[in-house]
Amino acid sequence: MTPPTSKILAINAGSSSIKFTLFEVGDPIGRVFQGAIEKIGEPCARLRVKDGTAQDASSKPVAAANYAEAIKSLMDFIEARCGAKGPTAIGHRVVQGGATISQPQAITPEVIRALRRLQVLDPQHMPEEIGLIEAFRRRYPERPQVACFDTAFHHDMPQVARLLAIPRRYEAQGVRRYGFHGLSFEYLMGELARLDGPVAASGRVILAHLGSGASLAAVRYGKSIDTSMGLTPAAGVPMSTRSGDLDPGLVSYLARVERMSAKRFSEMVNFESGLLGVSETSADMQTLLEREAEDIRAADAVALFCYQVKKWIGGFAAALGGVDTLIFAGGIGENAPKVRARICEGLGFLGIDLNEGCNDASEGLISPANGTVTVRVIHTDEEIVIARAVMATLSLSSGRMERAATLGTAPPEQAANPPSS
Repeated sequence: MTPPTSKILAINAGSSSIKFTLFEVGDPIGRVFQGAIEKIGEPCARLRVKDGTAQDASSKPVAAANYAEAIKSLMDFIEARCGAKGPTAIGHRVVQGGATISQPQAITPEVIRALRRLQVLDPQHMPEEIGLIEAFRRRYPERPQVACFDTAFHHDMPQVARLLAIPRRYEAQGVRRYGFHGLSFEYLMGELARLDGPVAASGRVILAHLGSGASLAAVRYGKSIDTSMGLTPAAGVPMSTRSGDLDPGLVSYLARVERMSAKRFSEMVNFESGLLGVSETSADMQTLLEREAEDIRAADAVALFCYQVKKWIGGFAAALGGVDTLIFAGGIGENAPKVRARICEGLGFLGIDLNEGCNDASEGLISPANGTVTVRVIHTDEEIVIARAVMATLSLSSGRMERAATLGTAPPEQAANPPSS
């Protein structure tokens, strides 16, 4: 019997956390609960849950010594809240869609095989994401699942923005600039259209998703024309523990001087660099802001982050031929007025100015009323983008679920030919 109300579980997996939200399909779509398993692999791993629109979240220790254990803890929690049959459908954020996948995909054996072939492009995230999908298939074999790809938003970037200046033969292997944070950028563009109208959303827009992972995108006519991340999420601006862009010669230097292997180099640039590497104390921006007056290393980390983001904004303004709207999102972008102010300082020549009081209060609109460039702070919501994609892919509506015409076979031009490993 079809359930009277359809419920979608949206899962947003990271390298050390798994965020999740259960939505109830309706008009509008509503949150039943949301939460996260945090600090996976550490003794202090916790399960945090907030019901509906409540402001207070409960938190308790959870078994998550590794990713597999965290997945089991998540599924046990979902079963306890949803019953043995689980949610009506499940949507997953998948970091890498390769050069050909440009739309959400209903999960089939063929799609799973395609995702496995894509692991070579992102060995840090893809195995865990595939493991999540397969674990939910085993627990809820009758429940359809949908993969939503972070790279899809940037799929149609101009060729000049996709190319890496290395021998051309590598392009045929899928070595190119992909860009990420696509689900966040999709949400932000939708909110811009809602708040300021379709004309604003078709204008020259710079999106700054600044969190523990950070990237920017240049958007024109609603399409990504460039982005700061590249082949992997380690590229672009410095992040909490990721380095951002580096001189390629550093690989050779460290191999000669420290006999550093490729694996060790990857560990360094992904988990020991960025704010943590420069400050030597913390990867958390708020902590560094509190310490910067007494600790030059903390001050350097904050200054480097703001400087690099400012440079990308300037570069994207050049690529766009100007800028009409700048949007800040992500944990830092939404909650650090000092960082926003330092990034925008000196950008008046582009028309970017802030209303100091509005910025300090982290209001939605932080530019002057008569400003040339609209500057906004928008709370991003990747999970609702996932839920909407599940609804569209599976033709899911309140009290009714129909499999889309393509469910059971992935579009061959999108899923069958990603780069082989």
